[in-house]
Amino acid sequence: MIELINISKSYGKKRAVEDLSLTVKGGELFGFLGPNGAGKTTTIKIITGLMRPESGQAKICGIDVAHQPEAAKMKIGYVPDTPYLYEKLTAREYLEFAGGLYGVPHKELSARIEWLCDLFGMNGWADRRCEEYSHGMRQKVVFGAAFVHEPAVLVIDEPMVGLDPQSMKLVKDMLRLYASRGVSIFISTHILSVAEEMCSRIGVVNNGRLVALGTLDELRREAAAEGDNLEGLFLKLTGGIKAANLHGFDGQ
Repeated sequence: MIELINISKSYGKKRAVEDLSLTVKGGELFGFLGPNGAGKTTTIKIITGLMRPESGQAKICGIDVAHQPEAAKMKIGYVPDTPYLYEKLTAREYLEFAGGLYGVPHKELSARIEWLCDLFGMNGWADRRCEEYSHGMRQKVVFGAAFVHEPAVLVIDEPMVGLDPQSMKLVKDMLRLYASRGVSIFISTHILSVAEEMCSRIGVVNNGRLVALGTLDELRREAAAEGDNLEGLFLKLTGGIKAANLHGFDGQ
């Protein structure tokens, strides 16, 4: 379970997250939406222990992330928006390294790595160095590293970046499977269609503040009450959109 209690964080005079509270229960696929600069990545860094809030608490399975960071991180699988790998390692070596950090027994780790390599179609290149990989290949390795220790909580920043359609479908199916097993899944994205397809509940953040929280049905009812569709409601909550002026454009 993920629990955020009145967390706030600033960068200089810029308030990135303001008094944010929410809970993601076990088995829930939670979508966290907002425009660029809304506070999504800062919130994720606080959840995963990469950053401390100035005030408030972040808890993972009841463990305070700031006070017991190692214990909390053992419960988390994290997929960042930009996949970082050790360039001189192969995918297999990287997964062995990740599993070792989480204390997965060697025999069990080897079996999981073989399963993940087969699942993500990595067997043709799992023993090549990461410096040779495309963005999509890197993303698959990072997903594998997030799954390798069977975490209680999955935190994913922009889950579909760089994945081909087949891999996107695979990731969606895996996330649904993990949720069915009681894993708390927190997905940060600015793509409404991803959240609509996958998430049972959605939070919308803007300028560091949580401006909407509810199930898809609850948000749809709110949108209908305001004469909007769901996309229109999100745009309204996050400050709208400036229409492009295309008058006179001749394609030259």
